[in-house]
Amino acid sequence: MTTFEEIYDCYAPQIFRVCLGYTNDADRAKDLVQETFISVWKNLHSFRNQSQISTWIFRIATNHCLRALEVAKRMPAAELPFDLAETKEESPEEKLNFLYRCIAELDETERIIISLELEGLPQAQIAEVVGLSNGNVRVKVHRIKEKLAQKFKANGQFR
Repeated sequence: MTTFEEIYDCYAPQIFRVCLGYTNDADRAKDLVQETFISVWKNLHSFRNQSQISTWIFRIATNHCLRALEVAKRMPAAELPFDLAETKEESPEEKLNFLYRCIAELDETERIIISLELEGLPQAQIAEVVGLSNGNVRVKVHRIKEKLAQKFKANGQFR
């Protein structure tokens, strides 16, 4: 049997990146990771092994992220702190931050799918997490990548 600490050590970095894709805010993403693993801790005894534990944990994380987005929608929205028309040369870290900002602009299902895809989850597992067919996930991944590529081109990231 895997211990909670082993589960946390294995999945926390991935869950953080998924949450960051939702929130585009490292502090909020850390809070969501904490909330996710509190839920995992409280409910680990009820995990029935009907799916992979990673699928279960990612589903918990996406549920927490979706609830946080719902709360955020009720709050006044601030303007995004970047300009898509900027063409200055950016470091790899700045490009990664730009990617997360672009992901944050996607709709909720797209954010879930691309965040899990970026974490290297098999598309069959992503389909299980989001409740779609494998084929539908494959098409959505392709379309999401096209949207992100267009945002990068508009920002001068692809030359």
